[in-house]
Amino acid sequence: MTKKAVVVVGSLNMDLVASALRLPQKGETIFGESFATFPGGKGANQAVAAGKLGACVSMVGCIGCDSFADNLIASLKSNQVNTDFVRQVGGSTGTALIIVDDEGANTIVVVSGANAECKPRDVDRALEHFTDPGILLIQNEIPRETVEYSIRSAKEKGWIIVFNPAPARQIDSSLLPFVDIIIPNETEISLLTHSTVKTQEEVAAAAQKLLDSGVKNVIVTMGDKGAICCNEFGCQQVKPYRVTALDTTAAGDAYTGALATSLAEGQSLIESMDFAAAAAGLSVTKKGAQPSLPYRIEVEEFIRKQERVK
Repeated sequence: MTKKAVVVVGSLNMDLVASALRLPQKGETIFGESFATFPGGKGANQAVAAGKLGACVSMVGCIGCDSFADNLIASLKSNQVNTDFVRQVGGSTGTALIIVDDEGANTIVVVSGANAECKPRDVDRALEHFTDPGILLIQNEIPRETVEYSIRSAKEKGWIIVFNPAPARQIDSSLLPFVDIIIPNETEISLLTHSTVKTQEEVAAAAQKLLDSGVKNVIVTMGDKGAICCNEFGCQQVKPYRVTALDTTAAGDAYTGALATSLAEGQSLIESMDFAAAAAGLSVTKKGAQPSLPYRIEVEEFIRKQERVK
């Protein structure tokens, strides 16, 4: 089977994770139950998710000059991600400070560090390496200039653009016609479209605003309610798999990486969403970002054994 290349342009962070019975309120100090460090960053997480699932994936981004950088590169390489396009710069590697409660909910503060140095030239260096266009994944944890350049430049070269607009921030509307698939969650699509998004009908209405702006396909991820895909043919919901969540930290990244992997193998968008739902569902049953991302054999076995939410 011939696979398209998957190139991820994005962040590399070290996640500093504290577990607590509940999330603290503003100004409150609480006692935690455990602490651990995990390789993370939305870009690196999506690359590792794809690598573990068998994609031909390369990472584009920046790391600093510290021990975190070495650990992040080691994690990428051990999960079959090409790191030739990861550039080392001065200063600190990106970090994320994460608190996870006993129901799996989390709060996250990201310190960009070296991710702020990811430049358009890093994208050019990567894309020049490939003879045939593939799938480009990108998020919002690197400079806006680089996000916008990546989308325009890759699309002009014939790449399929998959944009995960997280963390949420406004998008230049002229960029949207270059996007083949945008994957916001409910909070992100609410911000992008200035819409109230509480019901499935409101999700569909907000998605239509993005379609009207030129996006080809809108996939709204809704946690334990699954995901909805909207395009010119209408809206279709893909139900989630039934799981008990332990840590939701990288669920969205698992979903996006799995979706790209399946699309790169030639599967349809709905088939790819189903595969992504299984990968994301499995990921929340484990702690940590990259350590929670499942391997292909795990996802296939999970699909065979698990039941869907009614």
